[in-house]
Amino acid sequence: MAKITKRLINLDAAAGSDNPSSIHSAGVRTAQTLSEARQTVARVLNAHSDEIIFTSGGTEANNLAIFGLARHRVSNKMCDTRCLTFHIITTKIEHASILESCRQLEHEGFSVTYLLVKSDGLIDLKELAQALRPETILVSIGYANNEIGVIQPLREIAKIIRRRCVFHTDACQAPPFLDLNAARLGVDLMTINSSKVGGPKGSGCLYARRGINLQPILYGGGQERGRRSGTENVSAAANFAQALEKCTRSREKESARLAKLRDYFIKKLLALPGTTLNGSATNRLPNNVNVSFAEADSEFMVLNLDARGVLAASGSACSAQEKPASHVITALGHDATYAQTAVRFTLSRETKKADLDYVLKILPEILKRARIA
Repeated sequence: MAKITKRLINLDAAAGSDNPSSIHSAGVRTAQTLSEARQTVARVLNAHSDEIIFTSGGTEANNLAIFGLARHRVSNKMCDTRCLTFHIITTKIEHASILESCRQLEHEGFSVTYLLVKSDGLIDLKELAQALRPETILVSIGYANNEIGVIQPLREIAKIIRRRCVFHTDACQAPPFLDLNAARLGVDLMTINSSKVGGPKGSGCLYARRGINLQPILYGGGQERGRRSGTENVSAAANFAQALEKCTRSREKESARLAKLRDYFIKKLLALPGTTLNGSATNRLPNNVNVSFAEADSEFMVLNLDARGVLAASGSACSAQEKPASHVITALGHDATYAQTAVRFTLSRETKKADLDYVLKILPEILKRARIA
């Protein structure tokens, strides 16, 4: 007897490929894949799966956290009668997706306090406490800065806030190196970016603690429990979840290895005349080295390093190519001229001591040319 083979004829082409909202068998399988990805991310964050909102990346997640919370509060008039206007607290060194969102809310009538940071890049906890008001609805402070790698004390910040308002953190740089236990950190909202953990670009998530209500910034079919409409990118979400879980498995060992390389590199760089470390020497990511070379244009340095096979950055790679001096470096108390001399080196799993020694070998010549130019 001939073997009976189940045919698969796709007459649901209008739904697009891998649509988890479809009720047929292919859609059910896709929905299961998405559910497993959500559970994986939740497990890493010690969260519930319904607290994970998949997004197109860190920028969207940050926008959803800020606009979603702010506009929900406005629409529900959730403010003490003493409040004249809603108030948000952030810092001057946040990612552009945070700062620009806050500036837009200022145009909409919100009050925003931009905390200064100390010369080492850390916030002053006393200033944070003094900035809190009855009408404060949100504090958004990045876990680790994307330019200088400085790590903010989230647990201490959470203790100061003590549920007086919602606490959001942009944790895009943190997963390979830092604790992501949302409950232990005391955060209500947390942004994670797939590309920063070795996953596909165009994916990420926002952790939103149960009880935190957000108004959507995207409207449509009501996906992600009505919080983020749009057909889910299941493949990206699944690969993001796997990459996030993988990078956290070796977090402790890899962080220790990179910290040794970082400290070695910093020590050798600071031996070069006119070199200064930007940000705290201790409270920084184990893979981040951000230094300024006096009287040397950072873009000249980066381009000449590239010509010798070394990739580095001047400022943040998340910004447009045409950009002013780094707002992060100037926030440390430096002028724009100094900020233009900053170069960021970030280490990875592939980085070896020999790689750093090669950079140290070619750097003096490049630096000399940069200062002449």
